[in-house]
Amino acid sequence: MQRLILSKKNQITFISGLLIVLAFIARLGFENMEVFNVTLIIASLLGVAPIAIQAYGALRVKVVSIDVLVTIAVGGAFLIQNYEESAIVTFLFLFGAWLEARTLNSTRTAIRELTEMAPEVAFKQMENGEFEEVDIWDVDEGDILQVRTGAKVPVDGTVVMGEGHINEASITGEADPVRKSEKSGVFAGTILENGTIQIVADRVGEETTFGKIIELVEEAQDSKSEAERFIDRFSQWYTPSVLVLAFVVWLFSQNIELAITILVLGCPGALVIGVPVSNVAGIGNGARHGVLLKGSEVIGDFSKVDSILFDKTGTLTVGNPEVAETKTYGDEAETMKYLASVEAESDHPLAKAILKKIGEIELFNVDETDVVKGGGIVAEVNGKRVAVGNVALMEKESVELNTQAHQDIAEFEQRGNSLVLTAIDGELKSLLGIRDQIRPGVKEDLQALKDLGVQNLIVLSGDNQGTVDLVAKELGLTEAHGHLLPEDKSEYLKSLQEQGQIVAFVGDGVNDSPSLALADIGIAMGSGTDVAIETSDVVLMNSDMSRLPHALGLTKSISRNMVQNILIAVGVVLVLLFSVFFSDWMNMSIGMFVHEASILVVILNGMRLLSYRLKGQQTEVDSEPKAVRTME
Repeated sequence: MQRLILSKKNQITFISGLLIVLAFIARLGFENMEVFNVTLIIASLLGVAPIAIQAYGALRVKVVSIDVLVTIAVGGAFLIQNYEESAIVTFLFLFGAWLEARTLNSTRTAIRELTEMAPEVAFKQMENGEFEEVDIWDVDEGDILQVRTGAKVPVDGTVVMGEGHINEASITGEADPVRKSEKSGVFAGTILENGTIQIVADRVGEETTFGKIIELVEEAQDSKSEAERFIDRFSQWYTPSVLVLAFVVWLFSQNIELAITILVLGCPGALVIGVPVSNVAGIGNGARHGVLLKGSEVIGDFSKVDSILFDKTGTLTVGNPEVAETKTYGDEAETMKYLASVEAESDHPLAKAILKKIGEIELFNVDETDVVKGGGIVAEVNGKRVAVGNVALMEKESVELNTQAHQDIAEFEQRGNSLVLTAIDGELKSLLGIRDQIRPGVKEDLQALKDLGVQNLIVLSGDNQGTVDLVAKELGLTEAHGHLLPEDKSEYLKSLQEQGQIVAFVGDGVNDSPSLALADIGIAMGSGTDVAIETSDVVLMNSDMSRLPHALGLTKSISRNMVQNILIAVGVVLVLLFSVFFSDWMNMSIGMFVHEASILVVILNGMRLLSYRLKGQQTEVDSEPKAVRTME
């Protein structure tokens, strides 16, 4: 019976409201007080039923909820035969709950949209080679799937045939289509805008990046911040205190109606709902813009961050080094053949950059290679001993570096280059300067962080100090520290925390896992990688630095929104209680109306966060692509 009544709460609200209208028609239109009173009695009994059931459920778990206060107040009004007040209070309470549910549901738009984007079917290659439509849960790792124009990519996978452009907004928040061809990675939940591709399934079901995003956003929206936990504790004491106040007022004044009115006016509904709605709306906004805030707890610390530390490679820079300068000592063509022959044996990023620079060239046979840890490669090539690496390797190989070579090396380092030297049979033949590219637009993004109140922007890197200093100068950073191992970065981070600073660390989520975990706020430029999602507190899903100012500005707005909602809620209760003691116009009906209105106000205030955008932030689709800049 209780479940039936609660399931029909909306219908009860409608009938209760209709009965109140009929009662006033009988009184004002026909002056029939008997129908007026009987109709209001029915409306009161009908309306209080679901409220009383909820109050009973709360008391069973030793919680004095808002429903308890309203049930007692309505019961008291009914006993003193104030049927008008009892009927109106129950209707307003139920109608307010219905409106709250509808408006609060709007704040969960982001997670609902994400869930709806989840693929349900896939075209799987069967044993006969044909593709057939199957349920998404029938797809296993290693299966070959076909994705057609306009269809959702069903799993995380790798393209094995075909090409096309994919909208990855559900993962990255970026609406620009991304070209995909053979060996390109694709994410579940993204949409193929043109072309037809075949992919091999790498991760399926809940293990896909999209599945993990949905899971983490749901967990984040259900988690409680420090402010919410405080309000929960406060409510446990506040609500019984209102009961005690009402009893004391009745004891001294013998005015039961005044005591009952205090019960209604003291309901802390707006206070209880105000903070959660801010969190839910803010987290939803982040999810839609490629910013994954992993829980309400993150919001408080992130909004107050003092210093942000950055890894250099893959964070401030693109992570794709290129040969910027070349100096040869002797026959350049012959030297490049030997250099390319050695580098073709390596898969190091610097080797790839060198081979790209040299281009198509004749290669010698490499008979033997020896990788020198932290130095480079020594190889036997075409009967000659070839050493390719840094200055330390040259010294180890007893390669003589004359005055000109030392001068060139110093100049290359000053310009922020990583050095690759080539020696053939103990004689220096070439010097290459290789440097990374600064991420497009990152300078403007860092300035936006300063404008948002971040005091210190610091780069930490394992690269040489000259390169790190150049990056810091180019980007206007506060400090730059080079030659750091991962453990050195963690130690530096700890030293800032010991000074009382709230520290965020931005890294790629792989080599910087210790610092990401140690920081007050770990921020991963992850592109949806497993390590990034699991290690950090905030994930910038498309590794776009412009999401970082949006994330910081959003958390600051969420924190302000929480404070606003708390002030609104507390202010309304104080005004109502003041009015009941010092005015003649306040009664239960007016108090309940204002009380419900305040709840809607805080919900609507929180919902403003759904449309938050950092002032001056670019739209999702830029009119022109940003040019890639190198560190000149």
